[in-house]
Amino acid sequence: MQFQTSITCLLRRGVIPLDKLVSIFGLDIKAAMLAMVVDNPGKPLRRAEVPAPCPGPGQLSIRVRACAVCRTDLHIVDGELTQPKLPLIPGHEVVGTIAELGVGIDRFKIGARVGVPWLGWTCGICSFCQNGQENLCDAAKFTGYTLDGGYAEYMVADERFCFPVPDAYSDAEAAPLLCAGLIGYRSLVKAGNGKRLGIYGFGAAAHIVAQVAQYQQREIYAFTRPGDAEAQKFAISLGAKWAGGSNELPPHKLDAAILFAPAGELIPQALQAVGKGGTVVCGGIHMSDIPSFPYSILWEERTVTSVANLTRRDGEEFMALAPKVPVQTEVTEFALDQANEALAQLRLGKIQGAAVLITR
Repeated sequence: MQFQTSITCLLRRGVIPLDKLVSIFGLDIKAAMLAMVVDNPGKPLRRAEVPAPCPGPGQLSIRVRACAVCRTDLHIVDGELTQPKLPLIPGHEVVGTIAELGVGIDRFKIGARVGVPWLGWTCGICSFCQNGQENLCDAAKFTGYTLDGGYAEYMVADERFCFPVPDAYSDAEAAPLLCAGLIGYRSLVKAGNGKRLGIYGFGAAAHIVAQVAQYQQREIYAFTRPGDAEAQKFAISLGAKWAGGSNELPPHKLDAAILFAPAGELIPQALQAVGKGGTVVCGGIHMSDIPSFPYSILWEERTVTSVANLTRRDGEEFMALAPKVPVQTEVTEFALDQANEALAQLRLGKIQGAAVLITR
């Protein structure tokens, strides 16, 4: 395999004629690939033909089949997350098949289907990594933010941070599990074991978390944009006990609430919705400023906490759990070069479930 990787990199660099040797080795490789690129935050993605990446030691080259579109991608493209590598290929909910293996790979074989999540690399030696909190590693690198991601035909990824994809899911169905599912699952664990769970913002993560929570025999109370009857109907169809606007209070005090909507003004609202000892979990990477609120709604041991990134253990646990529930993802498919349209629809709240980019 080391020999094979060196051959394919030479092919891509034009040292060996690509058309003569690809068929001999049976490799799924290209010298160049289509990608959607962030050049300047605040501007539309650029459709580009760029060199396909070669895997380094410990890396996989992955033929991308599907990449879900996450609100984090929107924060990056809109400039709300301010430290991306530029130019950048975004996308961190990736499903694909292994095209090449870098030196030292022993977990996967060529042709295997894998998923690539947000957390793309950690140092392994800092106190956070040593204490089971690799999601907080100060040197961490993130897929589709500080590493090129899956809005492309090919990508490379550290094999240690890739997951086998359950056979029960198609590529498009599996893609949202890699972030909406994983971050949703970590948020659900943070929320504790209470029976009554509120979910603010009923999009990709919420529609997955709701299914897992019901599997755990919890009651779901869904909060959407005020007046969004379609989203409320969607939540009820997934088994929510109640659905209403984010400006409303539920009919019962909640044990916990998870906020997927990136709106800071919802934190005081959620604190009023949870009962004594309740927990409010902020599940996003970015949120607008939180307004001041009276101490009385935090008192009685209510807690506000955040979720940052994920760990490989989260991925292993959730990927084993999803087929048992079974989680069913609702997706709207877009071609890769329609990424700007997918982002625009997500920005306007027009996506039910998750948007997924498909490469052909």
